[in-house]
Order: sequence, then C-alpha cells, then structure tokens
Amino acid sequence: MAIQLIINREWGVAKNENPNQGAFVIDELTDLVEEAVLKEFEAIASRGGVLGAMETGYQRGKIQEESLYYEQKKHDGSYPLIGVNTFLNPKGSGVQEIELARSTEEEKQSQLKRLRDFQSRNAEQAPLWLAKLKQTVIENGNVFAVLVDAVRHCSLGQISNALYEVGGQYRRSM
Repeated sequence: MAIQLIINREWGVAKNENPNQGAFVIDELTDLVEEAVLKEFEAIASRGGVLGAMETGYQRGKIQEESLYYEQKKHDGSYPLIGVNTFLNPKGSGVQEIELARSTEEEKQSQLKRLRDFQSRNAEQAPLWLAKLKQTVIENGNVFAVLVDAVRHCSLGQISNALYEVGGQYRRSM
C-alpha cells in the first residue's frame, strides 16, 4: 500500500494520463533535469568556474537555499511525503524522545588515566612521529600514510595540535 501511495503522491506518476505510454514521460523528465543542470553549470561558469563560485560561497548558499525551500514545502504539506506529512498514524506521532547517555565521573577519570598511561608508554616515540607528521605536511607528502603509524604512538590531541601548528586553524567563510 505504501509503495502505491509513494508512486502516486510523491513521484506524481499518476498526474500523467498514461505513465505506461512509452518514452514521452521519461524523455520529458530527462529534458527537464538536463535543462536545470545546464542552467546551474552556466550560473557557476558566470561566477568564474567552480573556484570562483566557491570563493563567493555560491554553492553553499545554493545548498542552504534549496534546503530551506524543501523544508518549508515539507512542513506546509505542499511537498507530500508518505508517513512524514501525509498519511500519518492517528494514534501518535511516532517520534520517541531518546535520552542521551552520559558517562559517569568514574568513567571519565578511567579514560583520562588510560590516556596518561598511553602517553607515558609512548613518551619517547611520540615526539619523533609528531615531527615526522609535521615534516610530511610541510613537504606536501602522503599525510595519511604517516597518520596510520602516528596513531600507534600519539593521541588525537597531540596529532591535532601538531597539525594546527603547521597548518593553522580552519575557519569557515560565511
């Protein structure tokens, strides 16, 4: 039953007089998608290509715009989604509240102790691997290969700090 509802309401196949009539529906939908894609390519090209559009934040803005549009249509019901905004269960929303799992103070202290033990066991090797990691980043080498070995001797915090020292902190451009 749900599959038929999805085909009829969400996909809009029933809006065509005869969806089984052949290639017309498929050709028309393909042409519409192709036209929209080419229009988007032209918009990106007019902004100086992908890099130029990235600098102005075009892609991010377009994604945010489309997401907001989709969410508005979903919430006002003009974009039907079976089981989300149409044909809902009359006996309840079906949304369950999930309680977050928090660690106890004992678990936190245990994890901190394990971290200190790990760092003390690798006190000799960690600086060597961190230096090698920094040098690989500076030389534009294969950082992943070095990371695979470095994680055996360095904590995530140590690795993050080393990468921060070399490359700086990422800041999103809004």
